[in-house]
Amino acid sequence: MKQTLLLSICFLISMGIGAQATQTDSLSVPEPKSFISYHQITNGGKLIKYTAIASETYLKNEKGEPVASIWSTAYVQQGVEDTTKRPVAFVFNGGPGSASVWLQMGMFGPQLVKTDSDATKDDGAAPYSLVPNTHGILDLTDLVFIDPVGTGYSKVIGKGKEEDFWGLTQDANSVAQFIRQWVTENKRWMSPKYIIGESFGTTRAAGVANALEGDGQDMALNGLILISQALDYAGSTSEHDNITSYLTYLPSMAATAWYHKKAGQGKSLEAFVEECRNFTYNTYAPALYKGSLLTDTEKNKIAEQLSQFTGLDKAYILKSNLRVLVPRFQKQLLADKGLAVGRLDGRFMGDEVDKLSDGPHLGDPASYQIGSAYTAGLNHYYASTLKVDMDRPYLTGNDAIYGKWDWKPVPEGHGWEPSYVNVTRKLSETMRRNTGMKVMVACGYYDLICPFFDAEYTFSRNGIEREKVQLFYYEAGHMMYTHEPDLVKLAHDIRVFLTN
Repeated sequence: MKQTLLLSICFLISMGIGAQATQTDSLSVPEPKSFISYHQITNGGKLIKYTAIASETYLKNEKGEPVASIWSTAYVQQGVEDTTKRPVAFVFNGGPGSASVWLQMGMFGPQLVKTDSDATKDDGAAPYSLVPNTHGILDLTDLVFIDPVGTGYSKVIGKGKEEDFWGLTQDANSVAQFIRQWVTENKRWMSPKYIIGESFGTTRAAGVANALEGDGQDMALNGLILISQALDYAGSTSEHDNITSYLTYLPSMAATAWYHKKAGQGKSLEAFVEECRNFTYNTYAPALYKGSLLTDTEKNKIAEQLSQFTGLDKAYILKSNLRVLVPRFQKQLLADKGLAVGRLDGRFMGDEVDKLSDGPHLGDPASYQIGSAYTAGLNHYYASTLKVDMDRPYLTGNDAIYGKWDWKPVPEGHGWEPSYVNVTRKLSETMRRNTGMKVMVACGYYDLICPFFDAEYTFSRNGIEREKVQLFYYEAGHMMYTHEPDLVKLAHDIRVFLTN
């Protein structure tokens, strides 16, 4: 009996030790991986020799325990003796849930993916084309591409939790922590510093700029480059009863209708857009606010004018109560051809199975017609050129993140009545505290997700010092660099911004 009891006790102890070992193993963290290689490229008419560092950086909690692995790809010029004159730009995309693949392989990286510049052909299947980025800016600045937690190779590790990173404030704080750590480890505190963000990446950029002012390590940025800005979501959320969005999207609808020769023919794009701006401010806005108080005569007149700007039938606009949601516009503009136009870029067209659905049902043709090329291009480039060898797939996008995202702009435990996200006031306050920071905003005329008129509307309010902000326009969409002439123009505009 005693022997049996002793064996039972020994078994339970061994089980406890095994469980403890299993728990410890699940929290164990291997050494971060790093892949270093050496290259050269001609940018700005200069031969630049640079080091590529594709690596993991571990973020730690207050106890010094690793909680997240951030994947970044840095391109640093070799032989720079005085780094106080060598800028460094931190680059990321948006989502939430997107890796930095788009800006790295589409605009700023040493190699670029080539897709159809005119948005008339799908990327098809492999192989795809990669070309040297002769319009790059490595002669002006080092570049660090950041993949936030849950994207690319970045992930939660050790005692970290997804909720510590998947949120408006949490995300900005973690990226700010990475930037401080990178700057410290690379001895770049005296280097001019910039952030380049796209889409939600511009939301993040404003948050990171603000977060970098705190935590006892105040870091002032020299500038932000915001590509397809999304700072005030009231202007980029096409939903029923959101009057702001009807206004901010209309000029982009007009531009897209002009592109597809459905409106504004005989006029230049700029002239037609300016005409639509004036209509939006002076006629459409008062009409929307007047609502059902409009007379039938007034309503018919507004519908006629909207038809002239959007290329949609007057009868359709009247049925829409003068309020056309973007997905419906995407489906209706080329309904006579059975095509839906893109959301990220209205130049793209998709041939849909269901010709009558309330918005595109296959997804966004501006996304699915180039996504495979970018994914394959980055994976090939990492493996063949940077010699990256990781034990997990590189996630160009992670849909799981958006569903779990915490949009609250206030700390845990504080009350918050849900409203549209708006970080513009935070940016305006940061700009007033940091008078040396300037802002460049790149806008695509055919962007039907972050409309250019929303940028104008946003930066004319919220306490923004408008003279410190420069807006630039491109005849493409959200990712204007997919259009070759605009890649060249954007590169030039960024050069002027960085050097002046």
